[in-house]
Amino acid sequence: METVKKMITGALLLLTVVFVQAQQESKWQAAFNESYTQEANKQYPAAINTLKAVYEEKSYELNLRLGWLTYLNKEYSNSQGYYQKAVNLHPYSLEAKFGLVQPLAALQLTDKTLQVYEDILKIDPQQTKANYWAGVIWYNRKKYETAARYFEKLVNLYPFDYDGNHMLGWTYLNMGRSNDAKILFSKALLAKPGDASCLEGMRQVK
Repeated sequence: METVKKMITGALLLLTVVFVQAQQESKWQAAFNESYTQEANKQYPAAINTLKAVYEEKSYELNLRLGWLTYLNKEYSNSQGYYQKAVNLHPYSLEAKFGLVQPLAALQLTDKTLQVYEDILKIDPQQTKANYWAGVIWYNRKKYETAARYFEKLVNLYPFDYDGNHMLGWTYLNMGRSNDAKILFSKALLAKPGDASCLEGMRQVK
């Protein structure tokens, strides 16, 4: 008899948990749907408040979504915080890391932005966006040999890509590799005829 009572109690507890979870998911779905409508109407503060009403710190989805909405509302420090929580909850999530670089870049935290790109490349060394922007950061620091490694990887993956050929062309030009730069600018001009930056690069080739 006692065993039966325990089984019944356990079943009731399980049903209660399932019921609570179902209610929570229903609230989240309604809140997310409302936030999408508010975002479409550029009502960012309203969308943020809608999700804050159902916020749970351990929810990856809520932190990710709030990271995006606070970024749109130019609350960059808050956005960084939400995205960082999402990264902490799912350390291998590329979407969370790419989300995080947005407020970091807006806050001009270049070192931290670069570190996130490096973290992405540890997970996926062929990730083109991370290779490109890591290369851009090193290029802007005039560390051309380091920048070249990222752009070379990009061009190897996408030989006809404008961005890769364009930036590697300028990188090689600054490294004194004029002939290689000319070839890359020519390829970039095939992808984007008349591009002013590539034409300027061609003029500077000696």
